[in-house]
Amino acid sequence: MGKVPATEAFGLAAKDESGVLSPFRFSRRETGEKDVRLKVLFCGICHTDVCMARNEWGFTTYPLVPGHEIVGVVTEVGAKVIKFKAGDKVGVGYMLSSCRSCDICTDDQENHCPKMIMTSGGKYYDDTMTYGGYSDHLVCEEDYIIRIPENLPLDAAAPLLCAGVTVYSPLKSHGLDKPGIHIGVVGLGGLGHVAVKFAKAMGTKVTVISSSDGKRDEAINRLGADLFLVSRDPEEMKDAMGTMDGIIDTVSATHPLLPLLGLLKYKGKFIMVGAPDKPLDLPALPLILGKKMVVGSMTGGIKESQEMVDFAGKHNITADIELISADYVNMAMERLEKGDVRYRFVIDVANTMKPTP
Repeated sequence: MGKVPATEAFGLAAKDESGVLSPFRFSRRETGEKDVRLKVLFCGICHTDVCMARNEWGFTTYPLVPGHEIVGVVTEVGAKVIKFKAGDKVGVGYMLSSCRSCDICTDDQENHCPKMIMTSGGKYYDDTMTYGGYSDHLVCEEDYIIRIPENLPLDAAAPLLCAGVTVYSPLKSHGLDKPGIHIGVVGLGGLGHVAVKFAKAMGTKVTVISSSDGKRDEAINRLGADLFLVSRDPEEMKDAMGTMDGIIDTVSATHPLLPLLGLLKYKGKFIMVGAPDKPLDLPALPLILGKKMVVGSMTGGIKESQEMVDFAGKHNITADIELISADYVNMAMERLEKGDVRYRFVIDVANTMKPTP
């Protein structure tokens, strides 16, 4: 298909550090030769969206249209697009582009490319701001589009584009995806509950680690975790010392690391995917004595994102969601800050995000 003029778009944007979202009209670029245009059907609400909307990390540019857990249907493709056609069910995650030529990109880790362009709040090559998935449609380069398996419900698949690959990638990258491996998952929220599902589908033993006992039944009987550990219970923690091959820490609030490091076996790996806004104390001695390591991980590259979604399709893995209308987004963000969601808010964009007169 040929190019079309820049198209008017409609979405929700934060205009200042209050983070309050309100209706916003803007333009999407024309469909280039290698671009895919999609109608946004659903978009998940990630904790990153809240941080960016409120400028908690100090680099937000306003107006900001959040959203990087995007699923939709292709409505138009550029003349040189070969992977997709109109009608395909697709997704877009944390990034819209990268340099494609650095060592990081050639290693299929475009998400770490110094020139990676964020789907929301980034700056595109033409110096325009990128606007995310809290909007009616999106234009993205073909190579950064993910194909969604036909058997997955699109609303519950949306969070996989960020939450899913954020936990899948470190499990695969650090050899924690094999049967018999014992994985600890700290926090049973948007990331944690998907981590449990992926780790169990990989055949591992999973222990959910939480600060209270409130989610024990849910973790074991509904999500399929093998064990549940209350981090504030000294006896439970003592009994679990040195039993885990790896821990995925999904918590974004400030919390002590020392008790968690003690749960790791010799050469155990502690992987941080949550992003607390204040520095955490990291004691060196437990790392030195046990030859343990602490690493970070952020989303995933396009190749592993597609691999993750295909794995999810094979094992029928989706997020547990609360589907909301566009006019509920500000309330949803307030609830998300309080941990009041099981486990991911998803906006019904196509049916509820309508332009105001």
